Amino acid sequence: MAGDDYTRHSFELGKDGLGGIVVGMDGSPASFHAAAWAAGLARRDHARLVLVFVETVGGVAYWSPMGVAVASEAAESLVEELRHEVVDYLRGIDVDWDFVHHRGDPAVGLEQVAEQYRADLIVVGRSRRRGGLLGTVPATLVVEAVRPVVVVP
Repeated sequence: MAGDDYTRHSFELGKDGLGGIVVGMDGSPASFHAAAWAAGLARRDHARLVLVFVETVGGVAYWSPMGVAVASEAAESLVEELRHEVVDYLRGIDVDWDFVHHRGDPAVGLEQVAEQYRADLIVVGRSRRRGGLLGTVPATLVVEAVRPVVVVP
C-alpha cells in the first residue's frame, strides 16, 4: 500500500522473530525487571539486546556551566554503575547485547536508539508511582512509538 505511514521506517514488519530489542534502563528495579524479561525474549529469539540509559538534559542542573559539569559527571558515574550491573546480570545469559548512553528526552531517545539499531521492540518498566499508573516515558512510548512497546511491571 503506497503512502502508508509504516513504510517510512527502517525496521521490518512481519518478519519471523525479533532482530533487536531496546530496553530503557534507569537503574530502578522496574527497569531491571524489563531487562530480565527482554533478555529472556532475546535469548529465545536470538535477538540483539540493546540496553539504553537516557540522560535527561533538561533539568535545573543544566542551567549553568557548573551545573552541566556536575550533572554530566553524576550521569557518567551512574552509567558506569549500570554497565557493571548489566555485565554481572547478563554474564550467565547467552545473548548478544550492547549498552548505550544517550542524552535527551527518554521516550524520544529510546525511539532514536531503536531506529539506529533497527530494533523491532522497545521494552520499559512500569512507573514507580503508586497505583500502577504509567509514568511519562511508558505512556509517551505507548502513544507515539512507531514499533511495539512492552511495559513490564
